[in-house]
Amino acid sequence: QVQLVESGGGLVQPGGSLRLSCAASGFTFSSYSMIWYRQAPGKERELVARIINVGGLTNYADSVKGRFTISRDNARKTVYLQMNSLKPEDTAVYYCNAHRGQSDYWGQGTQVTVSS
Repeated sequence: QVQLVESGGGLVQPGGSLRLSCAASGFTFSSYSMIWYRQAPGKERELVARIINVGGLTNYADSVKGRFTISRDNARKTVYLQMNSLKPEDTAVYYCNAHRGQSDYWGQGTQVTVSS
């Protein structure tokens, strides 16, 4: 049974930091690119950061470059999103996605709220 379980969300003040985690099971984690998406109220889901399965290459949405860092631990089957210098516009539900070819798996999402 495939599972992606996100954790680490919460309420944080502007300028603060959070680290999201996504623990995977039920598939060959190291063979998949791992992606963080987010969806704010009334907006479409957008790609935040991606780390591919080979070489660890990463790419980011322009809005988070220099503030967010995606990483993965294949031994722990976990992908992380370190979020620094958070802004109110980062408020959203953050989703973990595993992608390989035509296979896509999704987590249930974790809420991040940036507010004073």
